[in-house]
Amino acid sequence: MTEPTTQTVSETAFKSDFLRLMKARGYIHQITHPVELDEAAASGVVTGYIGFDATAPSLHVGHLIQIMLLRRLQQAGHKPIVLMGGGTTKVGDPSFKDTQRPLLTEEKIAENIAGIKGVFEKFLTFGDGPTDAIMLDNDEWLSQLGYLQFLRDYGTHFTINRMLSFDSVKLRLDREQPLTFLEFNYMLMQATDFLELNRRYGCSLQMGGSDQWGNIINGVELTRKVDHKAAFGLTTPLLSTASGQKMGKTVGGAVWLNADALSPFDYWQYWRNTEDGDVGRFMRLFTDLPLDQIERYEALQGAEINDAKKALADATTSMLHGAEAAQAARAAAEAAFEKGQLSADLPTVELPRDEVIGAMIAAVTTKAGLSSSNGEARRLAQGGGLRLNDEVVNDGARLIEEADLNADGVLKLGAGKKKLVLVRPV
Repeated sequence: MTEPTTQTVSETAFKSDFLRLMKARGYIHQITHPVELDEAAASGVVTGYIGFDATAPSLHVGHLIQIMLLRRLQQAGHKPIVLMGGGTTKVGDPSFKDTQRPLLTEEKIAENIAGIKGVFEKFLTFGDGPTDAIMLDNDEWLSQLGYLQFLRDYGTHFTINRMLSFDSVKLRLDREQPLTFLEFNYMLMQATDFLELNRRYGCSLQMGGSDQWGNIINGVELTRKVDHKAAFGLTTPLLSTASGQKMGKTVGGAVWLNADALSPFDYWQYWRNTEDGDVGRFMRLFTDLPLDQIERYEALQGAEINDAKKALADATTSMLHGAEAAQAARAAAEAAFEKGQLSADLPTVELPRDEVIGAMIAAVTTKAGLSSSNGEARRLAQGGGLRLNDEVVNDGARLIEEADLNADGVLKLGAGKKKLVLVRPV
């Protein structure tokens, strides 16, 4: 068996369109067998997959780079597999987690999968063709494995010594946090996924984030050991913003991909608020904008960088929610932030009337999702960052009155320069 090897991507001249595209747009962190994968991608269709556990009814921006990996694979003429983790979600991936994930019921897992599925149709072309995407659920084979059969067929190919050496496990143990035997089996289950997909669909590539490197290595080695078939792994760099914040995390929580969990306006605003140093990188990773056009946007200076941020927001929102929704979100944002106007496309929060009228503005700000606590809202007011109907409010204890509602019965709350919501008492 060929041991997994990696090489410096910046020094590699790839032959295949796929790896050249991946390198040019900044997706590659590690590759297990770069020369072999490059040759396979240059000479024929490579089938690759990424697994998505169903821990919530929507994916979030943190998953978006993985979805884009599948999109890039298909754009380069290869076949993507979206693997729903109906089976692995029953265990929960312990990678780089301090505690065990909450165990979900089968009904909840099925409900989450139903909510997640639709987003992939925005990014991939599904069908029966040689490069059309397909969607599978690993519960199809994992639930059929008897425990003794699983141990006999696969347990002999993994050593405890090797499994303990992976960073995802070492981190939990170094912090003296318990790692259950249930979780310890997760990496074996993921490796089994790769082997099954290789046998059933000729899948030879697993992709994922850098935190999945250990799990991916296990699948590559198992496939090569047991069936002596070509198998490759590729990971992306750990994503964070220029200031070091985890990608996709905001005061209001995760940036969800489903429109019923996060409005197209809020999604557009998330990308519009990208830090200056991230604009070009995010354009490469999360849009189909041509590279030469991205370079021109990167060259913009001063206030002109806002044009690049709007282009980023337009492109990302159009891809997920459609061009019409992106245009409406942009128009609403420009009207609200640049012209001080209202728009029906602004995010609206309905709150019980008795929690708005006569309540402190700090409390309303928190319930509207513009701050994480009343204390944060009060500090925001003291710093001049809280606005009611475009007027600065310096006192977080200021009470909301009936007269603050406009003719449509709503009030406009703003936090800082970038967050805005309409509050409708009901």
